Amino acid sequence: MPRNCWEHKHCGREPGGVNADELGVCAAATAESFDGVNRGKNAGRCCWQVAGTLCGGAVRGTFAQKAISCLFCDFFRRVRDEEGQDFQLSRTPSQEAKMTAGCRRTA
Repeated sequence: MPRNCWEHKHCGREPGGVNADELGVCAAATAESFDGVNRGKNAGRCCWQVAGTLCGGAVRGTFAQKAISCLFCDFFRRVRDEEGQDFQLSRTPSQEAKMTAGCRRTA
């Protein structure tokens, strides 16, 4: 079974984790719209796509602000290697369509 970022990094910011009360629950652990990407739970295997994740002991901002450091992250590289040709840097267009389908207004 593939490990999610909070299991690999042992940050304790998953719901019920040892650091969740002090540091808050990580957005990667609750971002349901990413569920299944790279076989992860929520954004657990695409944490680089989510703002507010804990990287190098500090909470990081947007993808644009943290993108370079993520490319050198041991977890990012692990997911990329484990997923091989199926690796998803971000959600696919069909996943995006499913996510936004409920947000469309009808005329």
